Amino acid sequence: MRRVLAGSFTATALIALGLLAAAPASAARPECDETTALCTEVVDSIGYAGSYTGHDEPSLLFYSDRAGSGNSTLYHVRIPTDPKVLPNQAGTAGTWNFQLHPAFWFGMALCDNQSAPEFTHAPCRADSDANIFDGTDPNAADYIGKHTGTAFLEVQFYPPGWAPWPPGVSCDATKWCAAMAIFSLLQDQNTGTLNNADCRARAGDEPANFAFITRSGVPHAPPAPLTSTDATFTPSAATDLFMSSGDQITLDVHDGAADLTVIVHDLSNGRTGSMTASAGNGFAQVNFQPAAATCSQSSYSFRPMYSTASEHTRVPWAAHTYNVAFSDEIGHFEYCTATTGEGGDCLANNEGALDDDDTGCFSPAFSLLVRIGGCIASDADFDGPSYQRDWPGTGPNHGQDQKFHPSSIEFTSPVFNGDRNYSRVAFEADLPRIEAPDSGGICDRFTGTNCVNPPPGSQFYPIYTTGKADGDDDDGHGHARNDGGGNCVWHLGGTGIKGTTNTFGGNSAAEFGPLLFSFYPSPNPAIRRRTNNFRRVLPFTPWPP
Repeated sequence: MRRVLAGSFTATALIALGLLAAAPASAARPECDETTALCTEVVDSIGYAGSYTGHDEPSLLFYSDRAGSGNSTLYHVRIPTDPKVLPNQAGTAGTWNFQLHPAFWFGMALCDNQSAPEFTHAPCRADSDANIFDGTDPNAADYIGKHTGTAFLEVQFYPPGWAPWPPGVSCDATKWCAAMAIFSLLQDQNTGTLNNADCRARAGDEPANFAFITRSGVPHAPPAPLTSTDATFTPSAATDLFMSSGDQITLDVHDGAADLTVIVHDLSNGRTGSMTASAGNGFAQVNFQPAAATCSQSSYSFRPMYSTASEHTRVPWAAHTYNVAFSDEIGHFEYCTATTGEGGDCLANNEGALDDDDTGCFSPAFSLLVRIGGCIASDADFDGPSYQRDWPGTGPNHGQDQKFHPSSIEFTSPVFNGDRNYSRVAFEADLPRIEAPDSGGICDRFTGTNCVNPPPGSQFYPIYTTGKADGDDDDGHGHARNDGGGNCVWHLGGTGIKGTTNTFGGNSAAEFGPLLFSFYPSPNPAIRRRTNNFRRVLPFTPWPP
């Protein structure tokens, strides 16, 4: 997500740097362009300046046909730690979390009847599978183009230690923070019609409601797209929930009395943060009015779209097919030894030649802690740290791994309705989408030709494994942790993470499975069916191991 820089840079300065489009009343807004690290991946490139560059999101999807599974999730998570060895500019020392992922996140599909595949503004009945429309016949009642407008929630966690965000990736030199980001797409997918010019200039095609998780549960600045300010995107230690590396937390995402609520409880320090996506908290939907002369938004309380989390529950405009999901955002760091200015283009790097992804770059002096230079544009040629054996579980031995690599993200499969387990999981990687020609690749999404896993140019691609939870078996208050059975947790990285019990094939090609061809709304019948993902569904949830 394109954001506003804390500290000495203002929105005006960022506009001058080309990091933000000019907006009325000096309001900074997310800009989902080629240098953006954090936006929901759309099914097709739309409205972005310059060439499209995608977002690599290896994901884990959770399925259940039981009511409540689509609107109530509870996870246990251990925040990753960084190694003792600092990175160096040559890329020959330690690898830290900010180099592997600018964020990891937990998601859920939400109602937004102004968002794609918008065609009638029909109200959305929250928490209901009556919203499922996935038919392929435009004349049928269940045609996917008649789906109620949909948004997508990402509860994002940001690693410390490098360039401060915005527009970097870190909230603090040593602490993690988190935010509620709700993305919508302002397009009628059935006709291809976009919103009015004023909205496109002020809110973009993929507007976001954004608020940091705060200790009070109240946003520290306006979260809605048209009323957001510089402060909206500037983390604040005075109001926001900051977490330490290694902390154990619970993440509760559920439909409250009338709106979506996220609660993060840090079991290690006893602090709690929350955010409610309500009209009372200033959340709003940008109105889809293509013929209007000016842009407007309406106060809105976001709520979950579905009752269940089956394979039929999805966001029709997103490249991924998920509803309830975990995802890591990878491929947003490459080394850079000289830049045109903070947030600008790279002038020199370790590769010997510059390419299109050497933009959104920062010098070592700009960092909060680790003094290296780098770029956060999407790694279109798959040659940065995210695609090397720099992940946990890829070292020659466990001690070596801990010395040079961060610990893995560690989380449980969620439970819903308090204690119910999901019945099956899926591994899904959106590699075909980001290997397509508009991202500089040669993947033919209509036939699957040249769509490959792992991606071309990569030396490694991370996979999900299961293992025993690292550390204590209690929640910090003397109570047993509910880890889905036997303290079994998910990790992301290589096959050598200590305590690994299942590698699901042991490599990315085996784990993420075959190409998945999906159907999308489109005015052109010839392009409605295409592949954006590799997906493999397990008919069970692997607890106990």
